[in-house]
Amino acid sequence: MSETRLGFKEMCAKFDVTPRTLRYYEYIELLSPEREGRSRFYGPREIARMELVMRGRRFGFSLEELRQWLMIYDHEGTRAQMQVFLDMADRQMVALSEQKEQLEAAMRELGALCQETKDILAKDENQA
Repeated sequence: MSETRLGFKEMCAKFDVTPRTLRYYEYIELLSPEREGRSRFYGPREIARMELVMRGRRFGFSLEELRQWLMIYDHEGTRAQMQVFLDMADRQMVALSEQKEQLEAAMRELGALCQETKDILAKDENQA
């Protein structure tokens, strides 16, 4: 059974990221592809790390938080990484909850403004 290995372009396509993004993730040490000459190859470890980075970004974690979290696995193992994840997730859930409240307030305010505008337009039409 051969290991899955993706080239640079395949990795970009799989995760729908630009080459610039992928190179940046390497630069900040989120990923460490194998190199053969000028070519880069991403094995199962790097693919898994990219999946975690993409998921973390979707949840709103910063790249630096994700980099540090991935380093914990390398230095302290799975259990330590899981504990840190729980702490990160708790903080992010609070932040997302606050953002949700702010969005709901903005939506209520915008809805009220739209209704006021509709009422003014309807009043103008009735007077015309």
